Amino acid sequence: MFMVRWIVAILVLAFVQGCVIAPAAPDRQGPPAQAPAQGYRSQHRYFYYPEASVYFDLDRRVYFYLDSGWRSAMVLPQHLQIRLGAPVTLQIGDAMPYRYYDEHRHTYPPGQPRKNTKWQ
Repeated sequence: MFMVRWIVAILVLAFVQGCVIAPAAPDRQGPPAQAPAQGYRSQHRYFYYPEASVYFDLDRRVYFYLDSGWRSAMVLPQHLQIRLGAPVTLQIGDAMPYRYYDEHRHTYPPGQPRKNTKWQ
């Protein structure tokens, strides 16, 4: 009987020592500290090929190209691969770069010397 009480006492003591009372969380407003700042928009990096009207998403490794509307593919059709030309590097806060196609087409016309980077 003495041994059973001794074991129970050790188990109770071990359990009590393992319990920690956490301090109350401070009452604060707003997002947690690890949340991005207000107004932050993730940026997507693209190569835009003016000669072929093609975008390449550098992070997702996906091409966007015109073919009776905008299409996406992991591999470009052969007829577009041949005429890609030199790319322009773009950083856009949108996962669909072709929304800005009219602006890019006018800013970077095919066959024209151009700046390499565009920030939007």
